[in-house]
Amino acid sequence: MIDYSITGAFLVGLMGAGHCIGMCGGLVGAFSSQLPRSPKQNQFATQLRFLLSYNLGRIMSYAFAGALVGGSASALGMLFDLDLYLITLRIIAGVMMIATGLYIAQIWSGVVQVERLGMLLWRFLSPIAGKMVPVKNLPQAFIGGMLWGWLPCGLVYTTLTWAVAANSAIDGALIMASFGLGTLPALLSAGVAANVFGRWVQNRAVRLVSGSVLVIFGLQTLYIAIAQLN
Repeated sequence: MIDYSITGAFLVGLMGAGHCIGMCGGLVGAFSSQLPRSPKQNQFATQLRFLLSYNLGRIMSYAFAGALVGGSASALGMLFDLDLYLITLRIIAGVMMIATGLYIAQIWSGVVQVERLGMLLWRFLSPIAGKMVPVKNLPQAFIGGMLWGWLPCGLVYTTLTWAVAANSAIDGALIMASFGLGTLPALLSAGVAANVFGRWVQNRAVRLVSGSVLVIFGLQTLYIAIAQLN
């Protein structure tokens, strides 16, 4: 299942561009507009370095969260019947994968409701993250990205359920890192490029195909879990 989860996580990040731009596009725009400027430096190159540093921090947060929940699941597995425990996790992951596929295909958007779960944590982190702007250097951009990585996001939380089902800190980190890499095209693009990329991922046929692939991954995961019950 781990191979499906890594591929699926990347696809969710890539095809969730509309959601990513809506959630984080404004933050990235504000971040970019307040970067340090120098007439002696190429402004595009400077902006790209800061954006890469920012997004690396964000992806590191995702990977850390994946390692945390995957490792915790592995530890808890020692306290319960391991086979039944893993089967339960796979069923949950399969259902969430199907739900995400339906969201990507614009058939059902219930997945984004789980964003409410992260609001309490974000209320604590938001004042700290706000102090990272304006950004003055690359380490500050990296730390700011790590903080913004905890912004409540339904797609992040859904993908975390796959990290839990991976039952491994390493596999959980890989799943979440793959999701983060999938979001890079949307959050690195700006202006016209963002609009062009956004239109592509909003194309009905593209969303239906991508959503269908995720639903198939989810059904495959459920099939494996149910077969293990027999």
